[in-house]
Amino acid sequence: MNTCFAPCPVVFDLDGTLIDSAPDIHATVNAVLRLHDARLLTLDQVRSFIGGGVDLLWRRVIAATGLPSEAHRDLVAAFMTRYHDATALTRLYPQVTEALGLLADRGYALGICTNKPLGPTQAVLEHFDISGLFATVVGGDSLPQRKPDPAPLRAALAALGADPHQPRGVYVGDSEFDAECAANTGVPFLIFARGYRKSPLEEMRFTASFDDYAQLPLLVEENAPVA
Repeated sequence: MNTCFAPCPVVFDLDGTLIDSAPDIHATVNAVLRLHDARLLTLDQVRSFIGGGVDLLWRRVIAATGLPSEAHRDLVAAFMTRYHDATALTRLYPQVTEALGLLADRGYALGICTNKPLGPTQAVLEHFDISGLFATVVGGDSLPQRKPDPAPLRAALAALGADPHQPRGVYVGDSEFDAECAANTGVPFLIFARGYRKSPLEEMRFTASFDDYAQLPLLVEENAPVA
């Protein structure tokens, strides 16, 4: 059991966990592809590429479109100029704000650990007026390492008061990257079943699953009890 002497930190992934950002990412990818007269991709294709950060996203886009691999740097740069404030098509999943507020009211320190770059992460949190709920935000470019390496999640938990060597807390995410990161860090993993995972849920490693944010506060209490 993952036990804390105060309410444990709760750290969240972002894309596919708190927000459905695939439509904005899809639109931004296709805007860049149009500049190169490349074949456009479907929303489902782009959604399946999300999770490993922008570099991996574009390696997958290049493989799917046949663009030259040496164009990777320029494609990423063109994408980032448009992606920084791409929020028009992004939506919070239902009941996210209510669940976050309830956890904060109960004394849980909240954080973000995402492979999304820090700038776009902060922009979307501010867009939905939830940035003030998070005491720390670790983006995909905050450290040299990205998930599933445990370093970003360890950094987020430490910033929220956890022991950096034996962190205690809960990680909430939606993907294989998140599941592996939680396992590598040694903390319980709560998986949002409506996110961007590619594997069947029964093949994933997780402590508990949920598909409605109204369920989350109780799951956190069950898996991060106060000693």
